[in-house]
Amino acid sequence: MKFGPIELDQAVGKILGHNISRPDGRRLFRKGRSLSAEDVAQLKASGRQTVYVAELAAGDVNENDAAFRIADAAAGYGISVSKPTTGRSNLHADFLGILRVDVERLMQVNLLDAVTLATVEADSVVVPKQMVATLKMIAYGVSKNIVREAERLAQAETTIQIDKRPWPILRIDPLERKKVGMILSGSPSAEERIVKGFEKAMRARLQMWGSDLDEVKFIPLEDLAGEQMLAAEIEQMIADDFEMIILAGETAIMDRHDIAPRAVERSGGRVTCFGAPVDPGNLLMLARHDGSGRSVQIVGTPGCARSPKKNIVDLVIPRILVGDYLTKMDIVRMGMGGMLEDVPERGRARKLN
Repeated sequence: MKFGPIELDQAVGKILGHNISRPDGRRLFRKGRSLSAEDVAQLKASGRQTVYVAELAAGDVNENDAAFRIADAAAGYGISVSKPTTGRSNLHADFLGILRVDVERLMQVNLLDAVTLATVEADSVVVPKQMVATLKMIAYGVSKNIVREAERLAQAETTIQIDKRPWPILRIDPLERKKVGMILSGSPSAEERIVKGFEKAMRARLQMWGSDLDEVKFIPLEDLAGEQMLAAEIEQMIADDFEMIILAGETAIMDRHDIAPRAVERSGGRVTCFGAPVDPGNLLMLARHDGSGRSVQIVGTPGCARSPKKNIVDLVIPRILVGDYLTKMDIVRMGMGGMLEDVPERGRARKLN
């Protein structure tokens, strides 16, 4: 593509490079317009002699066609592509789910000249009709070879596959109804306060993600008997085919060998992670129970789970609901961007005097 100033007599059919305003400041022509003979006459009448234009070379693809082709190639399952305009195609979610992004291939596409593809954060919850990505061409035209390379990258082999087939750079995994149980624990005298605080917040979150709390239990924790009761209740939920179990209590899990992790292990499960580089939410515990011929993930939530403000449970639970088996490394990766918005509920602000 050529771009630069030319005499107005040569501008018919060329693409206007910049916006042009009338003497009163109102826009006369918008950039990207294909100049007609009448347009050129108006420009001459305004006193202009030259104008900056773009001219597509043989084999170039115009901005709208390029934007749609690349966006369409990048859009996988659950994503629709909008009609292009001004070199932009937007990508929208078809249903409630988790946006998956092949970050490596996304970077490779964005290294190509004139191609920019921006997405919302990978592994985040998206809702129907939400814009999840936008493809913007930053030139009025681009070589067909660049478009073909972008399409190739968008459809290339990846280590993450669906049904053993490659998937495009972007896709959405649906959030479907799961059977979720929550076991709360603490001092018997605080049961009403504990249940009210955690159940309301967690039920609202799960409903937003397409599930619900199917059962809520309270276990009084005063001695070893409480730990045994907690282990027995975990076993019972496993036997009752719950697909995820949430643990929360009057006091957050303070140690790898605290009551909740001990109860998980007593029930036959194993702790996979304790602690997270996310604030609010450092005192997270993840565990899994592989009994009954299936694997059930158990989430030990910190006290911040009672708050409607974004915290660790908003990063972890949707991914479990969609079928991810989170490892210690998955949690470690959350450190980048893991300092979330501060909340009034914190007992101590981050800033220390």
